[in-house]
Amino acid sequence: MKYEIIVVGGGHAGCEAALAAARKGHTTLLITSNINNIADMPCNPSIGGPAKGIVVREIDALGGEMGRNADKAALQTKMLNTKKGPAVQALRFQADKITYPKEMLKTLNSTVNLTIKEAMVEKLVVKDQKVEGVELEDGTIIEADSVILTTGTYLKAVVLTGSTRKPSGPHGERESKFLSDNLRSLGFSIKRLKTGTPQRIDKNTINYSKTSEEKGDSIPHTFSFDNIVYREPKDQISCHLIYTTPKTHEIIKEHLNESSMYGGYVEGVGPRYCPSIEDKVVRFSDKERHQLFLEPESLFYDDIYIQGFSTSMPNEIQDLMVHSLPGLEHAKILKYGYAIEYDAIDSKQLKRSLETKLIENLYTAGQINGTSGYEEAAAQGLIAGINAALKLEGKEPLILKRNESYIGVLIDDLVTKGVKDPYRLLTSRAEYRLLLRNDNADLRLRDYGYQVGLISDQQYQVFKKKIEDIKELTNLLQTTRITPKKEVNEYIEQIPSTPLKDGISLYDFLKRPEISIENIKHFIDIEYTLEEEEQVEVNAKYEGYIRKANKEAEKMLALEEKKIPDNIDYELIPNLASEARQKLAEIKPTTIGQATRISGVNPADISILMVYLKRNG
Repeated sequence: MKYEIIVVGGGHAGCEAALAAARKGHTTLLITSNINNIADMPCNPSIGGPAKGIVVREIDALGGEMGRNADKAALQTKMLNTKKGPAVQALRFQADKITYPKEMLKTLNSTVNLTIKEAMVEKLVVKDQKVEGVELEDGTIIEADSVILTTGTYLKAVVLTGSTRKPSGPHGERESKFLSDNLRSLGFSIKRLKTGTPQRIDKNTINYSKTSEEKGDSIPHTFSFDNIVYREPKDQISCHLIYTTPKTHEIIKEHLNESSMYGGYVEGVGPRYCPSIEDKVVRFSDKERHQLFLEPESLFYDDIYIQGFSTSMPNEIQDLMVHSLPGLEHAKILKYGYAIEYDAIDSKQLKRSLETKLIENLYTAGQINGTSGYEEAAAQGLIAGINAALKLEGKEPLILKRNESYIGVLIDDLVTKGVKDPYRLLTSRAEYRLLLRNDNADLRLRDYGYQVGLISDQQYQVFKKKIEDIKELTNLLQTTRITPKKEVNEYIEQIPSTPLKDGISLYDFLKRPEISIENIKHFIDIEYTLEEEEQVEVNAKYEGYIRKANKEAEKMLALEEKKIPDNIDYELIPNLASEARQKLAEIKPTTIGQATRISGVNPADISILMVYLKRNG
C-alpha cells in the first residue's frame, strides 16, 4: 500500500509528526522498531523547564499533543522563576513514565488515517533527488509521497560505560545500523553526538531525613489551553533536593580516566548545557558542590531518577559515587548511568520548513537534527508534520518567526547556525523573549493552528472569546478611575503602596509593581478567568517594554520581507568576503533577515548583497 506520509521513529518528534499529518486528513504510516517504546522518556521524567515549558505551550497552541499528554501524566506541577519577570517564567511537570507513553499510544491508535507498523527502516527510496518511500530490513518497500525521519538517538547508536562500548539504543533496544550510511550516500553530512543519563535508585533505600523536600505548587497548572486538571495539587508527589559532597568530587577526580569521556572512549560531542557530573567537577572546579534532584519516575514502580548526576563511569565507580551522596549511603541502584553516541545530520542542510535541501519531500525532526530534549523534538515533529501535509496540499509551508515563538527561534538557529553539540533551547537564545511568554502562547499561535486545521472550531471559539474578554477587561480598567478619597488611600497604604495625590485609571494603577489584579478587585467587581486577568496585568506592567520589543521586532521583520531568490549565484556578487560567499552558498538563506544571522556574514556583506539584489531586480 502507498501512504501519503511515512514517519520513521515513534519518539516525541514522531508522535507529533504522525498526529499532525493524519489529523490534516493524510494517510500516514508511523514506523517504529518497538511499539512498546512509542513516546518513551528514556532520560529525565519531566516535561518543560526554562524555555522548554513555553515550547510545550506553543505546541498546544498549534494543535499538538504534548501539552495535553503531559497534563494527563503529571505527578507534580511547578511554575519556575515566579520571583522573576514573566519573560523567564515557565512550567515544569514531573511526568509519569508509564502514563505518558500509554496515553500517547492510546491517542495514536484512535486517530483516523494513522497506521502504526513495527519494523526497522534501512534505506530511503529516492529517485531524481525526490523521496518515494522507504525500504525495510526484510527488503519490503513501502511507497509514500513524503517521508519524515525522527530517529532520535538510534542511528548507529553505541552505549558507553567506562571502557565498554556496546552497539545499542536506549534500554538495550536495537540500534539503526544502516540508515545513516544511506543518508551519507545521498550527500548528507553526518555528525557524531553524545548524550547521557544518570542512575535510577530504589526509593525505599533512601534516607529522606537528609534531603530537602521539594513540593509542587499549591495552585493547579496545565500545559494545555484546554485547562483540564488531572491531578489536584494536594495529590502531587514530592521531589527531594540534595548536593554532591567533597567525597563525591574526590571519587570522580580519582577515577576520572575510567569514565568514557575522559578515558578517550567517546567519539561524539556531548551537550554543553547538560553535562555529565564528571564534566561538571572538571569544568567548574571552583564549585564545592552541585545540586541534585531526586525525582520519582512513576507511581507504578519504585525508581528514583538522580537529576544532574549523568555519568559514564564504570558501574563499580558509580556505586561509590552514589553512596557518597547524603541520604543515599545505602541506596540500591536499579539501573546504572551511561552515555550514548549516535549519528545526526548537519541541520544546515535543512530548509526552514524542515524539508531537506538535498532530497525533495524528505523532512527530519528531533535529535537527528542535532537537538536535545523531548520538547525540542516534539516541536520539530509538529512543524515537519504540518509542512509535509501542506506541501501535499499545494500550500505554502508554516514558517514561524523568531518574534512569534521559541519554535521559530529553535528552527531558525538549527538551519542558519547549525550545531556543534546537542542543541538545547534557552531563554537567552530568544532576543524577543518578553514577547514569547508562557502566558501568551495561544495569543501568538492559535490562529496558525486553526488555519492549518489542527484546532477545532470549538477550541477556536473559546480562544476568540478569551481575546474579547481581554480587550473588554483592559477597556474597563482604562475607563474606571479612582480618586484620592480617604478610604481609597487608607486601603492603598495597607497594601502597602504610595497614596494617591490625583485621580488615576485602574489600568495605570495596576502598573505599579506592588499592585496586583487582586488589589484592583477591591475597587471593582471583575468576573474573568485567571488567564485573562493575568494577561491584562502583564500587559499593563510591561507595556513600555513590550512596545519597545515590538519595535525591535518590526525592524527584523522588515529584513525578513526582503526575499533572496533560490537561484542566486553568490560567485557573481563582487566584493563579498570569501567566508560570507561560502557560508551564503552553503546555507542558502531565503531572506535578508536570515542572512544577517549566519556566522561569518558581516554587516558589510549584507549591504553588498542588498545592493546587488536591488540592481538585479
